[in-house]
Amino acid sequence: MSHASEHSAPAILNEVKATSLPRAKMVDNDRDFAWITDKICGIVEGKTPSWWWWCFAVACFMACFTVAGITYVVATGVGVWGHRSPVNWSWPIVNFVFWIGIGHAGTLISAILCLLRQKWRTSINRAAEAMTIFAVVCAGIFPVFHVGRVWYAWFLFPIPNYNNIWPQFRSPLEWDVFAVSTYGTVSVLFWYVGLLPDLATLRDRFALAGRETRAKIYGFFALGWRSSARAWSNYEMAYLILAGIATPLVLSVHTIVSFDFAVSLIPGWHTTIFPPYFVAGAIFSGFGMVLTLMLPLRAIYKLEDLITQYHIDCMCKITLATGTMVGYAYAMEFFIAWYSGNPYEGFTFINRAFGPYAWAYWIMISCNVITPQFFWFKAVRNNTTFVWVLSLFVNLGMWFERFVIICTSLTRDFLPSSWGYLSPTVIDIFTFFGTFGVFSVLFLLFIRFLPLMAMAEIKGVTPQADAFNGHKNPHA
Repeated sequence: MSHASEHSAPAILNEVKATSLPRAKMVDNDRDFAWITDKICGIVEGKTPSWWWWCFAVACFMACFTVAGITYVVATGVGVWGHRSPVNWSWPIVNFVFWIGIGHAGTLISAILCLLRQKWRTSINRAAEAMTIFAVVCAGIFPVFHVGRVWYAWFLFPIPNYNNIWPQFRSPLEWDVFAVSTYGTVSVLFWYVGLLPDLATLRDRFALAGRETRAKIYGFFALGWRSSARAWSNYEMAYLILAGIATPLVLSVHTIVSFDFAVSLIPGWHTTIFPPYFVAGAIFSGFGMVLTLMLPLRAIYKLEDLITQYHIDCMCKITLATGTMVGYAYAMEFFIAWYSGNPYEGFTFINRAFGPYAWAYWIMISCNVITPQFFWFKAVRNNTTFVWVLSLFVNLGMWFERFVIICTSLTRDFLPSSWGYLSPTVIDIFTFFGTFGVFSVLFLLFIRFLPLMAMAEIKGVTPQADAFNGHKNPHA
């Protein structure tokens, strides 16, 4: 082989690289490692801003509504909720499914996008993972207190009671306990393992600043991290394993939640489209919440160089894709109800669109089908204020989706004499309203005391992390 032919392939490769389209930057304005560290750590190290105290006070006040609501339920009985036959699955189950869906984007961003080597996840994965954990906490409130006598909630766990009667393992409600508890556990582990290098950075910075108490606290949770090659090797392996474990959970958790409905014989629920439909809807609502949380933080902390327009574009496109899937599922439900020739199914879906809950159905359609279509336009995606408003409509629509699915089917069952109309009580409304306070309290504490972004991962996707950055390949 001649000398010219030996180097023809690398020469062609370099020529292709030189003429290829530029890749999107993960960090704007060529920020270096020191700037990234100072920017993210500065949020934790600096003085607590006044707006944080005001938001924290409001969030605590809102959380008191949930505390008061569940205290009154335990003291008085679950009858203070709007549970009336046949709508015994009502407000608490709507809110449980809503909050579980909110938590889906965190695991998707952390696990699936990590395995697919999507670099744009690095600026938003930490906050999304925290959001997942806090959403699961809010979701867990409702099934636990939905049983009425909360001291019997331990019957849900796979242990026999004093009569040696085991839980019904064929029930999807039992599967929920396994799926949600596993999901919460893996999410916490994934989040905590990713925090280790950044906790060590904060430990070292506080030690250098002479703030020994905080250095010891962060050092305790950093588990002795020293940034050695062996530590990084073990860290990356553990992170990859957890990503592999968490990936099926993204699909399984909301699939199992959908089985709560799909395995029943109630018209409007007994359908095989529910598992993919629920998963797409959960990712849709999860990304809506990520946009709702991250866009204000981006403006407040001036993080435009780290959460770039490219990141917003990617999140909007995923919201558009999953919203379109949800819209397809709505249309397919109507088609199958007609195609099946089942009069009960046909009545259920006509009743959804034109019955007593038609107002809720059309709010759902407007928010979940029409709203994401605005993301087709780049001008909309570039307008962060408009994107933030649209994300609020996404969250609203996904709550109404769960409300419509449950209430329209149960208020019109097989026995017309039992037909009714679900009207939530004040206790229902206050308990749900307060969960936004619980979520906000936890999230505000997170952004105040922990790194909002994964510094180590962001540095890894900058040009400075490339060993050949600015240098020619010596073998070219």
